[in-house]
Amino acid sequence: MTTTAPTTDGRVIALAHYASRALLEGVLARHGATFHHGVTLRAVVHAGGSIGRDQLVRDVDGSLKIGEPAVRVVVDELTAATLLEEDPAEASRLLLTDAGRELHETTGTETAEISARLYAGIPAEDLAVAGRVLTLITDRANAELART
Repeated sequence: MTTTAPTTDGRVIALAHYASRALLEGVLARHGATFHHGVTLRAVVHAGGSIGRDQLVRDVDGSLKIGEPAVRVVVDELTAATLLEEDPAEASRLLLTDAGRELHETTGTETAEISARLYAGIPAEDLAVAGRVLTLITDRANAELART
């Protein structure tokens, strides 16, 4: 019997997203964090450990599409948990604390192990094609959102 691959569409993409997100949320929950916390910490790490509060809010909202007020709540939660702190030299900037860096590194290590299992055996060429297609879809969806 031959199995044909499903056509890539919104449902297939969503199923892959939600299945892998559930795995990530499980890792984060074991450490007292949420998906939104993880995305926000990652944005600060990628900014070099320091970022303007408003820029962080824009960056995270650009990724999660949850609205800037909701992102500000997440930033406040991370600050209250001492995973982020205001820069003493410039209050409009946020710094990753040692605890925030440790959480990011610990959860990153755990999720890397899961990702290795998920991506095992998929040819690099297939991953490259999927990356190009998903980036194009993301760009187009963001353009549509900008029109609304």
